[in-house]
Amino acid sequence: MASINGTGGAPSLEVAVVGGGIIGVMTAIGLHRRGIKTVLYERASTWHEVSAGFAFTGAARVWMEQIDPALVELLGNISQKTDASTSNAYWDGYHPRTREDAEDETKSLMFRTPTNNLSFWGCVRSQFLQGMAALLPEGSAQFGKQLVTYDEDQQTGQVVLHFDDGTTAQADVLLGCDGIHSATRKILLGAEHPASRAGFSHTVTYRTMVPIDVGIAALGEKVAKSACNHLGPNADLLVYPVMSGTLLNIAVFAYDPSEFPDPDRMTVPVDRSEIEKLFKGWSPQVADIWKLYPEKVVKWGIFDLEQNPPPTYARGRACLVGDAAHASTPYLGVGACTGVEDALVICTLLQSVQQKALGGDALRETLTETLQTYSRARLERGRWIHHHSRQMGQMYHWRYGPTGRDPERMKRKLEENWSTVVNYDVLAPLDPDLRELARSKIILNISDNM
Repeated sequence: MASINGTGGAPSLEVAVVGGGIIGVMTAIGLHRRGIKTVLYERASTWHEVSAGFAFTGAARVWMEQIDPALVELLGNISQKTDASTSNAYWDGYHPRTREDAEDETKSLMFRTPTNNLSFWGCVRSQFLQGMAALLPEGSAQFGKQLVTYDEDQQTGQVVLHFDDGTTAQADVLLGCDGIHSATRKILLGAEHPASRAGFSHTVTYRTMVPIDVGIAALGEKVAKSACNHLGPNADLLVYPVMSGTLLNIAVFAYDPSEFPDPDRMTVPVDRSEIEKLFKGWSPQVADIWKLYPEKVVKWGIFDLEQNPPPTYARGRACLVGDAAHASTPYLGVGACTGVEDALVICTLLQSVQQKALGGDALRETLTETLQTYSRARLERGRWIHHHSRQMGQMYHWRYGPTGRDPERMKRKLEENWSTVVNYDVLAPLDPDLRELARSKIILNISDNM
């Protein structure tokens, strides 16, 4: 039940966050900052995130600032920042027959899009997660906790979480931030519901990072020092610098018509010869990119909720946040950014409930209504993201009929989508008082809730 916090004796909500990934930790930080007692339950034995690059748009950083300014400060200290005068370059990775032609913009560049509206800051996922974890109060995370089921206790009025080690935990609210293969989603919707399991998008990715000088030698300085995507039939090669420009993040994406061999783990170890075969016959730099990978690599199956999107993100006093709600392919590059939007909305809504200082049935009814407000505010946006991200992947792989291989049509489609991404007002679906609350300065000592 609600406890007494250290901010003047007001009752504090108790929130359980299931999942210690990027969005789970960010949400927990935002809740702590608002004086809401939060415990995070992670199934792994410690903080775990892949050492791959990802990026946040300028719009996402605005929302992060409102969640907690410390998040943007952390990101700023570890990220590679996009210069407002630069652009994202999309190259024909297939037709050039010589290295000279492949580096010649007049022969191989399909189009550019300005980055000023996106203003990406790129970093390494594991480094950002570790930095965020250090912002959490001591003792607010528990590891080795795999959620098996949960129920709402009618006597105590609390949500009771049951873990696979036989232990239980209680909270006023459960937030499922447990990713693409969310256990919370399966329980919330029912194991037989079509949306309880993410579906294979029939695309895969192979990731690695190399020192920037190695990337320059392989791809040329113009490509290695900026965000570039090489497009072609059934695949694309995305590169961009991270770690203050010292490393080059490399991601190969490919269409895969077969079913993924291990849908539960989403990964399978393979030989780098798979990448060599994938790019056979492409332009020289792309055809040789496999040489930058270790001999044994991990192939990631890309799963999303496009085929069976959840009908709701909330039931009772549990809701889905981040990939658990709207897992998407990475082709729009804003999956994590969309999770940031979720985090701001749910933190704002729970802060509003906290301020009402309710108890008993009134609290439980208000929380149920509040989570439905969250679901209504986020459902359409989440579906838009995974739908259009799928389209972008097909376009990059020259499989999307409306654009085909035409650079001008590709550019128009991409710019339309990105305009929708960065100009979206996350707070617009909320009542005016909630929008004002989200933008207000919060002066709380995070240690109050340790």
